[in-house]
Amino acid sequence: MPKDHRHLNFNPRKQHMRNFTPAQLHERLAQQGQQPLLLDVREPWEFNICAIDNSQLIPMGQIAASLDGLDPERETVVICHHGIRSRSVAMFMERHGFTDVINLAGGVEAWSREVDLDMPTY
Repeated sequence: MPKDHRHLNFNPRKQHMRNFTPAQLHERLAQQGQQPLLLDVREPWEFNICAIDNSQLIPMGQIAASLDGLDPERETVVICHHGIRSRSVAMFMERHGFTDVINLAGGVEAWSREVDLDMPTY
């Protein structure tokens, strides 16, 4: 008898979360057309110190309650300080039906070292 995975918010479609390096994200943002949603999942105090231009702040603890307000088909790059929280959020989003989720590997820390050398760090 098949197990009922609804209690786990199980999405049976196979998902393949991608990772972007800061250079890959910078290149993607330079392209014409629909821009990805830059979803920053850090805390407000972190976001106030530094953020990638045009990113939207939804702290990690508020993601579950905010999913209905996000487009599950839109290319979404999830961002945090070092890429750990964002990876967890990206996997969570995929399990909830988001089909084009990308983790920024190394987070804003790597972005500040590789792309925006003038970005404040913490």
